[in-house]
Amino acid sequence: MKTKKELKEMYKQMKIPMGVFQIKNIKNNKVLIDHSIDMQSKWNRHKMELKFGNHRNGSLQKDWNKYGEENFVFEVLSELKKKKEENINYDKELKTLQEMVTEELNTESIYK
Repeated sequence: MKTKKELKEMYKQMKIPMGVFQIKNIKNNKVLIDHSIDMQSKWNRHKMELKFGNHRNGSLQKDWNKYGEENFVFEVLSELKKKKEENINYDKELKTLQEMVTEELNTESIYK
């Protein structure tokens, strides 16, 4: 069995993708843009909220109920690599990256 120290070191070495992603409705091409330092966990949270019918974005929830889970896809739009410097505010960097990605999209296609 591994020690706490070994487990902590293993966790630090894990490559958890962080970046900007979209949840896309393939029926009407509308998207929800979001970001996270752990994209897979955030996607799972969105899915659970949608499945339970209590997602904070009412328009997305309405379409999820109408079209079903099979008509939504998770797509990574931009990934941010971890840097060697220690004092980096990744959340701030991801918010900026999300704003840049959102500006490039047609705002009519974004769930508000």
